[in-house]
Amino acid sequence: MTSAAERLAANMNFGVLARATELKKRLLFVLGALIVYRIGTYIPVPGVDPHIMEEIYQKHMGGVLGVFNMFSGGALQRMTIFALAVMPYISASIITQVLTVAVPTLAALKKEGEVGRRRINQYTRYGTVILAALQGYGIAVGLEGMTGKNGSAVIDPGLFFRFTTTVSLVGGTMFLMWLGEQITQRGIGNGISLIIFTGIVANLPSAIGRTFELGRTGVLSTPTILVICLFAVGLIAFIVFMERAQRRVIVQYPKRQIGNKMFGGESTHMPLKLNSSGVIPPIFASSLLLFPLTIAGFNPPNAEATGIWPTILRFMTSHLAHGQPVYMLLYVGLIVFFSFFYTSIPSTGFSRPRCW
Repeated sequence: MTSAAERLAANMNFGVLARATELKKRLLFVLGALIVYRIGTYIPVPGVDPHIMEEIYQKHMGGVLGVFNMFSGGALQRMTIFALAVMPYISASIITQVLTVAVPTLAALKKEGEVGRRRINQYTRYGTVILAALQGYGIAVGLEGMTGKNGSAVIDPGLFFRFTTTVSLVGGTMFLMWLGEQITQRGIGNGISLIIFTGIVANLPSAIGRTFELGRTGVLSTPTILVICLFAVGLIAFIVFMERAQRRVIVQYPKRQIGNKMFGGESTHMPLKLNSSGVIPPIFASSLLLFPLTIAGFNPPNAEATGIWPTILRFMTSHLAHGQPVYMLLYVGLIVFFSFFYTSIPSTGFSRPRCW
């Protein structure tokens, strides 16, 4: 009897899914858009030697490059047209939203409803182009100065290489911004968030493969791998629990008498999200702390060199590394600061970017 009921429920659910043609179209569109995004992360920027670039990345992967490469789905490591990902758009969105509070003209424009929102979105796109162009040109100049054991990372450096690299990176970022908007309008969920999520989980299969390879070679035992897997699942469950946690404030409606009847007197609750700042504080804190290590990695300090700059570089490499007390204190302090900042901003009329 139970199996028959289960089969009937499964058939009913399948029938509902089969009739939801609009939902299937949206799911297929999202899947196709994400496949296009993943293909773009393997299209290299012209004029870059991929082998030397891989060697350079393996040398500096512990810095901020590793964080950006994670968000780009490995595109930065391969130096492809999507190397900047949607990070310029996120930065432009945050800057624009902050300016709507600080600049009276933008604050008045925000109050104009749909027309003002479209104008602010247009300013965000302009800011994305400017930031992507600056970052793209900086990457082009930086690539010309990078060398590996077998030579320079750039095959033919010069003004033409800088121009093509900047155009390629800006075009890739603008395409991803447009693709995210199309997913939002014609797909399911927020397109920018889905692109970021896809880039992060793209490296998950290779990470799992490396873990099992360590078990096969005997570096890790089978119980240790099982403990790691259970810990990862438990950590994800805890993060989801904290992200979905709410504090429910009881709201009691008064009773009203209309004629001979009593109405109202019901009670409900107003949900207040516990983690209103989301994942922004850890991301910003880690990026700020990894940036000095990246600078020190590109300019390795000489142990015998004297002066202010070599001393600063040696201090950063020795005290700001992962697990060091100074690093942990600064990391916790920056998370608390950004959490307070992003929690207090909505009370001033700030609306967090849609991508977060």
